[in-house]
Amino acid sequence: MAIGGAPSRGAADGSAASLPGLEHPLLHAYEARKEAEAADDDHEAQCFGSEPDAGGASFVRTCFNGLNALSGVGLLSIPYALSEGGWLSLALLLVVAAVCCYTGLLLQRCMAASPAAARGYPEIGDLAFGRGGRLAASAFLYAELYLVAIGFLILEGDNLDKLFPGTSLSLPLGGGGGGGGGRLLVVSGKQLFVVLVALVILPTTWLRSLGVLAYVSASGVLASAVVVVCVLWAAVADGVGFRGQGRMLNVSGLPTALGLYTFCYCGHAIFPTLSNSMKEKKKFSKVLVICFAACTLNYGSMAILGYLMYGDDVKSQVTLNLPEGNISSKLAIYTTLISPFSKYALMVTPLATAVEERLLAAGYKRSVNILIRTLLVVSTVVFALAVPFFGHLMALVGSLLSVMASMLLPCVFYLKIFGVARRGRAEVALIAAIIVLGSLVAATGTYSSLKKIVHEF
Repeated sequence: MAIGGAPSRGAADGSAASLPGLEHPLLHAYEARKEAEAADDDHEAQCFGSEPDAGGASFVRTCFNGLNALSGVGLLSIPYALSEGGWLSLALLLVVAAVCCYTGLLLQRCMAASPAAARGYPEIGDLAFGRGGRLAASAFLYAELYLVAIGFLILEGDNLDKLFPGTSLSLPLGGGGGGGGGRLLVVSGKQLFVVLVALVILPTTWLRSLGVLAYVSASGVLASAVVVVCVLWAAVADGVGFRGQGRMLNVSGLPTALGLYTFCYCGHAIFPTLSNSMKEKKKFSKVLVICFAACTLNYGSMAILGYLMYGDDVKSQVTLNLPEGNISSKLAIYTTLISPFSKYALMVTPLATAVEERLLAAGYKRSVNILIRTLLVVSTVVFALAVPFFGHLMALVGSLLSVMASMLLPCVFYLKIFGVARRGRAEVALIAAIIVLGSLVAATGTYSSLKKIVHEF
């Protein structure tokens, strides 16, 4: 049952009555239910604080947060993705970027349909399909953010272990009797660094202001650009050169390549939060275009550089291929380590806030917030130690969760809210093509990633 046409630009108050073509019982019922639940705060709108003094984030700050959401650990795996699919698969990177930018715009239109109610991704699902849509959106959203946070810790452990090989820490366990020869727990290598990094990142998860996190995001954006320059320097000045010929096309590796390409653009989970944080929300479409264009340029440069340098021998993180001891290699790895520090809190906070609100509704005090966030960090450490396969994990996240959150759900929600009959044929055909593409990537990529993870075990 179609809901109608596009929202009017003059609908500044966000009410259903002010939006021509949206006077539909489903939307009215949704608005009435949201008013009845007014005491239950929206977790997406609050996950970074309301910033009442600033009146919202500026255009530039939102660009920094958007760039930080899109650019990050995917930059290191993009040469590996190109090696999996071959040179011709680079065209798929451009296709995925364009598709994800378009679906980001679809999410913005869904929010504009009822800005007072649909303030977050789960609320968009609720607006489209009721409670079932909200649960589906929440499940994919939180699972994606959680697994990305785990990937950050694996990344940190891998690169720090390369910088400081052989590092270990011995902890006494006791039980040695009076002789003082108690047992020792020896933690070394990647496992040690994963734990240490988690301890350093932990305080950033306690921040709730998007304005404050914008400064952290700026450091992450700068770090992404510096890493590309360092890899280029290693090829030109440090003697690595461009000796990797590579393959034109590897059909069997296309599912993994597509999954990793999609993972690079998996910022949709926090796009509604970024849009709500802006002073001028109408400019968010410009933010999306700028962020996707800049990130695609950065991703494409890194993919070409890494594949030209190492060919099919490129590892799941290109920094692991760089020669040890060179200044450019060390600088690349050091700057790589900045990205998880700048993004971890951005990923974990929506999930933490959702848990906090559930507990607050049950009568718990806000003083448990820090405890909840600490436990979330601890749980990601446990999983990072249990599944230390960065490339395969990121491919799985990209193939299954990122495809759902970045391609499929925005299209389905948009068509449900605005109605297929009221959309132009060209637009409906484009959205249908995106749904088919996303379904293929999800099915083939998920199977391929799970198969490789099982094989590693």
